[in-house]
Amino acid sequence: QVQLVESGGGLVQIGGSLRLSCVASGSAFRLNAMGWYRQVPGKQRELVAAIDSSSSTRYAGSMKGRFTISRDNAKNTIYLQMNNLQPEDTAVYYCAAGPNMLYFESWGQGTQVTVSS
Repeated sequence: QVQLVESGGGLVQIGGSLRLSCVASGSAFRLNAMGWYRQVPGKQRELVAAIDSSSSTRYAGSMKGRFTISRDNAKNTIYLQMNNLQPEDTAVYYCAAGPNMLYFESWGQGTQVTVSS
């Protein structure tokens, strides 16, 4: 079982940037795939980006080029650098962990990102 704690959310203006962090504990971090999902009220949670133990990555199409996922194994932490944020990026962002980039079984509590004009 993996425990995940997100941080770094907040309020940002259109075109601004934020970096989310997620610290993992309680399991072999290096063996896990990690990811970021987001959810808005009334909609399904959607994948933003994922990274595996070899630092291969995958992105949702609309986020590719604006968002960058990375990991620091020494700190048991993954990051999501978000640039050129738009109102449609407003959501609760969740950190996730699992055995591979297609299946996540552990979730953080979420961090709110709000993009305003």
